[in-house]
Amino acid sequence: MSSEFQDKVVLVTGAGSGIGRAAAQAFAAQGALVYAGDLNAEGLEETQGLITAAGGQVQIARIDVSDEADIAGLAARIDREIGRLDAAFNNAGITGPTHLIEDYPLEAFDRVIAINLRSVFLGMKHQIPLMKRAGSGAIVNTASVAAITGPGAMSAYAASKHGVLGLTRVAAMENAAHGVRVNALAPGWTETPMVVANSAQNPAFAELAKKAIPAKRGGQPAELADAAVWLAGPHASYVFGQLIVVDGGMTIGGFEP
Repeated sequence: MSSEFQDKVVLVTGAGSGIGRAAAQAFAAQGALVYAGDLNAEGLEETQGLITAAGGQVQIARIDVSDEADIAGLAARIDREIGRLDAAFNNAGITGPTHLIEDYPLEAFDRVIAINLRSVFLGMKHQIPLMKRAGSGAIVNTASVAAITGPGAMSAYAASKHGVLGLTRVAAMENAAHGVRVNALAPGWTETPMVVANSAQNPAFAELAKKAIPAKRGGQPAELADAAVWLAGPHASYVFGQLIVVDGGMTIGGFEP
């Protein structure tokens, strides 16, 4: 078992399922003490059980990632209990409903932006001071292939993920000289509970999407988690402000021979 995060403290949001859960497990397997945050208390407890059963260390926190009091409170808790934060994976997010722009409900648009984009801003706002104080750290923010494409009927989602990339680049520029690296992960179609549920509602779209992926399959949460762990770890020590796309080739463009 690798121990690249031995005695490190890592915060993962959206840890109650999907990529967040897989990342929390991966960080813990490499020796980290993981603080797992999510709004889904049941999912968090399941994640905690999986990590504990595997011999890992984990603390859980039920948080609303769009609420600054919750984010600030978790950062303060980590500071109080451990005194430092070595890495953070700001991963929580939702897809939101699908509507043409002219039909998109404002309330739904604002909710997607709050959970997907404001959460990343708030996370970094309260994570960076802990890392700068120590003179080192790494942050990975979950964007999406929608950060570089324009998926129809998903204006709020695409806007939020484009925004995550912008925030990532600004934070990387501001903090590189302080020893804090900030990068973004862009998952493609990944078989998370959220995507599986959406696929069940629109199986024709799901089938079309998979056919458009050169790998001819969706990604597994662990495959995305591995990329996030790499970005947060020592082997990515010279990677700053980048968007790492893990999508089975979905965004290659072109066509098969």
